Amino acid sequence: MRNQLKELRAHKGFSMLASARFISNVGNGMSPIALAYGVLSIPGADGGDLSLVMAARFFPMIAFMLVGGVFADRFKRNRIVGGSDVIGSFLAGTSAISLIGGFPHIWILVVMGGLFGVLNALWWPAMSGVLPEILPKEKLQEGNAVIGLMSNIGYISGTLLGGIIVASFNPGWGLLVDASSFFIAGLIVWNLDLPSKSRIESPGIAHDLRVGWREFISRSWVVTMVLTFAIINMAFESMLQVLGPLNYNDLATGPRYWSLNLAGMTAGMMLGGFIVLKKKFKRPLFITMGLIAISVVWDFALALDLPLWVCIISAIFSGLTIEFFMVTWNTSMQTHIPEESYSRVNAYDALGSFGIAPLGIVIAGPLAAHFGVNTILFATGSLTFIAACASLSVKSVRNLTNA
Repeated sequence: MRNQLKELRAHKGFSMLASARFISNVGNGMSPIALAYGVLSIPGADGGDLSLVMAARFFPMIAFMLVGGVFADRFKRNRIVGGSDVIGSFLAGTSAISLIGGFPHIWILVVMGGLFGVLNALWWPAMSGVLPEILPKEKLQEGNAVIGLMSNIGYISGTLLGGIIVASFNPGWGLLVDASSFFIAGLIVWNLDLPSKSRIESPGIAHDLRVGWREFISRSWVVTMVLTFAIINMAFESMLQVLGPLNYNDLATGPRYWSLNLAGMTAGMMLGGFIVLKKKFKRPLFITMGLIAISVVWDFALALDLPLWVCIISAIFSGLTIEFFMVTWNTSMQTHIPEESYSRVNAYDALGSFGIAPLGIVIAGPLAAHFGVNTILFATGSLTFIAACASLSVKSVRNLTNA
């Protein structure tokens, strides 16, 4: 592993990118806990308000994702990523100050979340294309694994610290740390010295989107996985953003218990990153989707109100499968999609994969209030299991290789 890291660090910009992802994810680890319990601490707020705030950033992200893909293929991706992070830090800071200053309002958190979603639409397609500009294709799986490890180390640190801060102080302080981490990471990525992109000559955005669509639709394994994760992400984001915090809704103990679950998930992601760094699988998507089908043990452990340690172990396994998927999926896309249209294809991927996730987040709170949190957790786990198994019926998913 030491030799692998040495080889990766030899590529200019890799260490800076890895450092930026670590710093950013310290804040990202705090943000879900701070925001969720910040909402629940507002007098009169309920599960419906939590759903509204958590879904706010998803709707504009989905709406502008394709435009973000076009921009990322036309302009320097690291500048788009860095600029989005720096601007986003001021939005997160505004939410933080509203909580710390004692004037929190649901509408403030919704507006800031919506604006942040626009930035995410620019950030996502661009970020996924930065690493292929730094590393050759044969190093992408190792690079994705190391970036994932650094991200997860930052996330687990932020998650554990966030649980302590939110339980002991005002949740706004957690959001303020998140804002600071975004600002620092954004400056680092902005200043990456990457090759200038050759200007793309095209009749316009519509033409660029049609070219990206042709690349996207021509690969059955891509289409299948996007449709599959439309269901899985709707279920998972509902659990992660709304149902998990509602399951631990005691403001005295809930932040710590939920932060331990999230820390377990991140520890599993780190374990998955170590495994995928050391070993390449002949049929990566086949292995990954089988693991994701089993990962629903986390939903079911929460739904059955099993002891905290059982839920944390389940979260660890779920995190392992998430990292397996993220590394193998990013590597598969970066290996098989042409660089000049990569961000547009990635934008179609993100649009489809997260297109109905906001709906799940919006309805999760009201459904939990009507049917009970446990019932909806059983539903999210069942949907994930069915979708993961169904994807394996497609031959191109089962047989895809990245050799």
